[in-house]
Amino acid sequence: MSNNDLSGKAHGNLSADAQPAESETAHLVARARTMMMISGLTTALAIAAVVGVIGYRMLTTGAGAIGSDGIVTLPKGARVLSTAASGGRVAVLFDVAGSSELRTFDIKTLKETGRLRFVTEQ
Repeated sequence: MSNNDLSGKAHGNLSADAQPAESETAHLVARARTMMMISGLTTALAIAAVVGVIGYRMLTTGAGAIGSDGIVTLPKGARVLSTAASGGRVAVLFDVAGSSELRTFDIKTLKETGRLRFVTEQ
């Protein structure tokens, strides 16, 4: 019993040492697969979240905007010279009896947000 240790395995037998190495390798491969699956699922979840946010933004972009139902009252005899929309506001330049006036409105509510009158110096 000079070649055996207390477990009964021979020191010179290479096949006995190969089994624990193979099981350890299999364990590491299984662990790597698990980490790859977790990484892949996390990536898929992140992509789904981004696509969901983009889709939500595209579907709700024009939901609150006033279409053809909005009415803005201008002074009597006013003639609209130009309009411009930017940054959630609409600017309307009009002429009333020879003087120009610029009014800005919120696009969604059509509430007046500013007024600027242009008069000539005397």
